[in-house]
Amino acid sequence: MEIKKVPVQLAAAIMGKSVQFVRCGLRAGKLPFGTACKMTGNTYSYYISSKLFMNYIGYTAEDIQRYLEDD
Repeated sequence: MEIKKVPVQLAAAIMGKSVQFVRCGLRAGKLPFGTACKMTGNTYSYYISSKLFMNYIGYTAEDIQRYLEDD
């Protein structure tokens, strides 16, 4: 299975952090695996690259798949 993007909720769970931590880190440019784009009003859209995220945390696609299956 190829993972193209990682949901914010999954990234937060794998990192042991809150969803808000990941969102704030992406908005501030402090997390090197994704980006946040400001939409209308105060809403944001988030993108986390699976390749960059896996490299950052040291996981493979299989590790993430196992994490999803154990959940």
